[in-house]
Amino acid sequence: MSSSLTDRSPWLVKHPAEWRQIGIVLAYLGVLASMVFVPACRNVLFLAAACYLSFLNTVVIHNHLHQGIFQSRRLNMLFRVVLSFGALYPASANIPSHNLVHHHFEDDGKPDWAAPTHVSFKWNLLNLIHFPNVAGPNTFAGVSRWARIKGREEFVRQYLVEQVFAFGLTGALLVYDVWTTLFFVLVPQLYGARCILRINLIQHDRCDTTSEWNHSRNFVGRAFNWVMCNNGYHTIHHNRAGLHWSALAEAHRREVVPRVDPSLDEPSMVLYLLRTYLLRPSRPLMRDVAKAETEGPQIDLAPREIRRAEAEAASA
Repeated sequence: MSSSLTDRSPWLVKHPAEWRQIGIVLAYLGVLASMVFVPACRNVLFLAAACYLSFLNTVVIHNHLHQGIFQSRRLNMLFRVVLSFGALYPASANIPSHNLVHHHFEDDGKPDWAAPTHVSFKWNLLNLIHFPNVAGPNTFAGVSRWARIKGREEFVRQYLVEQVFAFGLTGALLVYDVWTTLFFVLVPQLYGARCILRINLIQHDRCDTTSEWNHSRNFVGRAFNWVMCNNGYHTIHHNRAGLHWSALAEAHRREVVPRVDPSLDEPSMVLYLLRTYLLRPSRPLMRDVAKAETEGPQIDLAPREIRRAEAEAASA
């Protein structure tokens, strides 16, 4: 497709791979609508599918807030509104909480709002269960502080629109059918929102967030990353936030593998969760994982302050 055609048509996506993300969101909304309007679909199988797709909807939020899916900025903003309903929180919250704070593991010298150190139960499964109860309030308090800074009025307007649509449509569905909406809409919405917070713990606990390459855990299974739109490749995403998600697998092999501790490349998230949170009660001990990057080939990265400024500009 020629660049001139792309420039003339604001309805086109920026990258062909984005149709996978659009398909995820449409499938999720279709399952929710089926359960609301078709009584035969109100069952455990549909509910499980909705919960899983709700989590994937938050993955799409993550990718979309890094790089808008569509050529049209207006359409990207509208898509944020739709995504916000699916997760029952304003998608634009990802800009300060994820793109700016989490990507650099601090809030101007204070801890990341979703740092693994916010939970410290001896029984590690409790850390995984409880983590959203801490990270969620931290995040929305931080977003409110960030939004009050002068010059962010456009963000505040978009954030408000997303809130009104997400809670307004959910409220309308509650009026239409309260019990169906409580069980078959609200439960999936909250499931996805809480799961995406838990990912912060899963991907960074027992890593060295002060290091350049060993700050994140990666899940490198091919099938997993196809469904997750390459969100298993977390190290390279942090260090090269401007890369489109479809390019992360190759960049991981090229840049991360020679510099990351092998223990931080997990073949399966399911096996990791079973091993770490169910088959052993205690939290794993800290290891010097950053040693690996001093032994591998060196590569220069821009200082985190510069990368943070670039991320803020890209998210505008």
